[in-house]
Amino acid sequence: MDLSLRSCKKFVHLDLKGAPPRIGYLIELIQLFADLGANGLLIEYEDMFPYEGELKVLQSTTQPPYSREEIVSIQDAANSRGLEIIPLVQTFGHLEFVLKHEVFRDLRELDYCLGTLNPHRDGGDRLVQDMLQQIMKLHPKSTSLHIGADEVYMLGLGDESKQWLSVPGRSVHQLFLSHVIKVAKGIQESSPNLKLIMWDDMLRSMSPETIKVLSYLVLKMLDYFTFTFPVMLMERYTSAGMSQQWAASSFKGSTTVHTCVTSTQRHVDNHLQWLKVASSLSADIELQGIALTGWQRYDHLSVLCELMPVGLPSLASCLQTLVHGGFTEEAQKKVVKTLGTVDVGDTERLSSRTSCSFAGAKLAELIVKLTSLLESTELRHFQNNMFVRGWFTPYHKQKKTVSPLIAQQIKTQAKMILDAVESQVQEVRGEMCLLYLDSTVQEWVVQHVTPVLEPLHNLLRDTENVLNEMGLCTESIS
Repeated sequence: MDLSLRSCKKFVHLDLKGAPPRIGYLIELIQLFADLGANGLLIEYEDMFPYEGELKVLQSTTQPPYSREEIVSIQDAANSRGLEIIPLVQTFGHLEFVLKHEVFRDLRELDYCLGTLNPHRDGGDRLVQDMLQQIMKLHPKSTSLHIGADEVYMLGLGDESKQWLSVPGRSVHQLFLSHVIKVAKGIQESSPNLKLIMWDDMLRSMSPETIKVLSYLVLKMLDYFTFTFPVMLMERYTSAGMSQQWAASSFKGSTTVHTCVTSTQRHVDNHLQWLKVASSLSADIELQGIALTGWQRYDHLSVLCELMPVGLPSLASCLQTLVHGGFTEEAQKKVVKTLGTVDVGDTERLSSRTSCSFAGAKLAELIVKLTSLLESTELRHFQNNMFVRGWFTPYHKQKKTVSPLIAQQIKTQAKMILDAVESQVQEVRGEMCLLYLDSTVQEWVVQHVTPVLEPLHNLLRDTENVLNEMGLCTESIS
């Protein structure tokens, strides 16, 4: 049983660049996080922050960003429960929400890559510092800031970078570090006591000697789900003078880019692995905390991952796993007492509506049921059933040799399935709009429902066209 990870800070990651909750629901979530054992929040606003001046263009156009008053209310809710807040602001990679705008197009490393900032332009430095200053000004009580800097994959491929790298002795590693150092020194000029954190993935292939230049500037956060040999990596960072480190796990948003239902066991296993890692660390490594990430999108331009209500049983189970040093009976009892279930797939418990059912439980139940229907063999493989493959092929339609009786049977079956799905979709819409804005509801349905139903809609239309061409009233065929 590892005490270092059990006793360290546990931060819940709020990824607001997709499906930002209505402010009332977000406040409820913060209270729930505290009840489940969280000590802080790692908040990634992206385009939901009320940027001002030249940066106002960064605000979301699909839904209003949180107001300044709402940002304050988020902090008040967290502070009232003793939760620290660490803002996360991307400063190098994953800047799609910035670089997609024409006004900042010349700051891209590559014109066709919206994610990577060109590190050679003064305008890029000013842009990043302006973002950081505005964020921190509205978070005066925050003592730490996460500057992102992960997955800067296209660095070194731009013309200016190629020219810089043409000088003997220079490397992409040095180019990356020079920008991070510039960002760190820039924000610490105005906030000298601010602790800075960054993702570690871009450092993993660097030697301890190379990354020593960061040892006094930035703490590393090791992410989180798939990498191997974390103990060796953490020891290597320590040898570079970086003994203070953060861990990062995942409670949702890391299965597939389009996953709708969170697997509790998969994510609990991730935390059990981190407990093993922490127990193997030398006394030289000072683990500062662990951030339980819950990505809402893989990046600014990708589809929505699991919504927060669907991920809450996983989050609760992961937090309690850390609190108790394992997914023990005591940990599971705490989750069930707080949420009613440890597994969002347990719709029987979710639908029981006990007094301990969590806010969003109804939506979670409906999404699980709808997803099950959307993934059913009957729906997914309808076009491969006997009637379609046997009597309604492209050849039959081209040669006009379709059996009207079979066409009507196909139509009836397809319509029955579509009506059943649409009924559930309307339930999901009604519940989702209580917790999220209409734009999120519409996006979720179009991304996760429409593509699955489109082939069936097309087949239904084809049967109707064929029957109409035959001059048959489809309702009269039994």
